[in-house]
Amino acid sequence: MEIGVPKETKDREFRVGLSPSSVRVLEEAGHSIFVETAAGVGAGFTDEDYIQAGAKIVPTAEEAWNRELVVKVKEPLKAEYQFLQKEQLLFTYLHLAADRTLTEHLIDCGVTAIAYETVELPDGKLPLLTPMSIIAGRLAVQFGARFLERQQGGRGVLLGGVPGVSPGKVTILGGGVVGTEAARIAVGMGARVQILDINVERLAYLETLFGSRVELLYSNSSAIEANVPDTDLLIGAVLVLAKKAPILVSREFVKKMRPGAVIVDVAVDQGGCIETLRPTSHTNPVYIEEGVVHYGVPNMPGAVPWTATQALNNSTLPYVLKLANRGIKALEFDPNLAKGLNVRSHQLVHPAVREVFPDLADTTDKKR
Repeated sequence: MEIGVPKETKDREFRVGLSPSSVRVLEEAGHSIFVETAAGVGAGFTDEDYIQAGAKIVPTAEEAWNRELVVKVKEPLKAEYQFLQKEQLLFTYLHLAADRTLTEHLIDCGVTAIAYETVELPDGKLPLLTPMSIIAGRLAVQFGARFLERQQGGRGVLLGGVPGVSPGKVTILGGGVVGTEAARIAVGMGARVQILDINVERLAYLETLFGSRVELLYSNSSAIEANVPDTDLLIGAVLVLAKKAPILVSREFVKKMRPGAVIVDVAVDQGGCIETLRPTSHTNPVYIEEGVVHYGVPNMPGAVPWTATQALNNSTLPYVLKLANRGIKALEFDPNLAKGLNVRSHQLVHPAVREVFPDLADTTDKKR
């Protein structure tokens, strides 16, 4: 099969869909890989690295896109819509619940779109989302600490404090992978940390990890209202599979926060769980609203592309290999991969995304 790897076009997105080591595995399996020139430079991989691995370097995005299977990291942007083709396989992060325009175009063009974030194991784990969630959770505290600096518009709080001065307070909404990794880093910095979650079993598990070092609270509006105002760093770490994240923190709650406090919403690529937060970019990552610093970069792991590309490929490569070997029939042999299917043959097929866009689901049903 011919596999295309275009250069990412999202703002300062330096990850790449396939690393040279992944290319080698695919090439040894008999596939042809076409990599857009300089696609891997931001992640530390030169064109020569890809050539040595067996790839062919192509000079334009169109030549990388014009393949049976396209492997990316982030969703296609509007400038890339022209490259999407009927019955082409697209394997990447999509997050369609937060992007109606992209959803409509994928349906219209007839591409077969498989989303990393909805590939699901029988136990409910999301193997292709987890590695980036780990990185995003850790970065959330790292970036939060940075923007708490006064020169960055923050309160001037050192999360770990110093002897004689209280440490900063970190409140994390959601105790999944992102929330757990954020807590791990915040605890390591010496901050006061609390996690709010609606899953009591998950809270019990987190107690085995953190003991008394993290305050574990059942999440409801009263608990959020009571704990958000004196928080120095608020991290949104909510995930609802393939759906928009619920708004947990209203504008009224944000108004009660201290001037210069920081919000980092990792859920922004699924719509965000903070009412006042909107998507930003690595070029312009923050803005101030209601006196609070808001960070809403939807592709946070793109800040550490060398690490993130390899971590992502460790998880995606087995699935890429299955798609390359069998094409769309791979979904018949792997039910976990089949759950990643979002759009096929002008149809919106993923159940959760259909719930988000019922009108699009009805329209596509009538075309059957």
